Amino acid sequence: MQIIPVIDIRNGAVMRARAGERESYRPISSPLAATSAPADVIAGFLTRLPFERIYVADLDAIEGGGDNRCEIDALIERFPLLRIMIDAGEKSCDRRSAKHVDCVIGSETLRDSESLRAVKDDPDVVLSLDFRDNVFLGPDALDLCPELWPSQVIVMTLTRVGVRAGPDFARISQIIARAGGRRVYAAGGVRDVRDLAELESIGAAGALVATALHEGALTWADFERFKTTGKEKREP
Repeated sequence: MQIIPVIDIRNGAVMRARAGERESYRPISSPLAATSAPADVIAGFLTRLPFERIYVADLDAIEGGGDNRCEIDALIERFPLLRIMIDAGEKSCDRRSAKHVDCVIGSETLRDSESLRAVKDDPDVVLSLDFRDNVFLGPDALDLCPELWPSQVIVMTLTRVGVRAGPDFARISQIIARAGGRRVYAAGGVRDVRDLAELESIGAAGALVATALHEGALTWADFERFKTTGKEKREP
């Protein structure tokens, strides 16, 4: 199971995300980084875990108020061995030809479910099924029709982000059961290694984390544990 760190960028700085209330986000202060610059935060994550992927949310692009393309391009250049999952709203698919990039399409920014059909077979496209509490954010047909989903799916519960509420295990389990072998990643609420173990037990392919890393709740040993078990599960 993969542990995937998350950064949310606004105006060139990493924000402290909390409960999906984006208007209240402020530049992050973390013991892992001297500044809130994206490169500093990622370098700080690398001191905590030897991760292989990172999720980058371009808040300005998602909200339709510009973008952080230059900052993200700089991250791609500085960390060439990292695979970067980029959520930039409708602009995400502009990155489909970029090397080591996954294009995350958030359901909350989709106008209709049919717009996903043209790219759903692309292995570098990731669908984020976004929820606010029990409300699905996006076209109803998308939530109801797994055949429209690409091979990688994120279950994002925005109200659990950054508040140490724990993942929504019931929803994640339900979506895994409907996903038909797709890789399903949990996002929102991961507190510690016990949550990761529970997510692995219900079949999650990975988990997106941020607060638990900044607070030191996940360690190098935790990463090695899940890295090892993941390898064991893939062996014949």
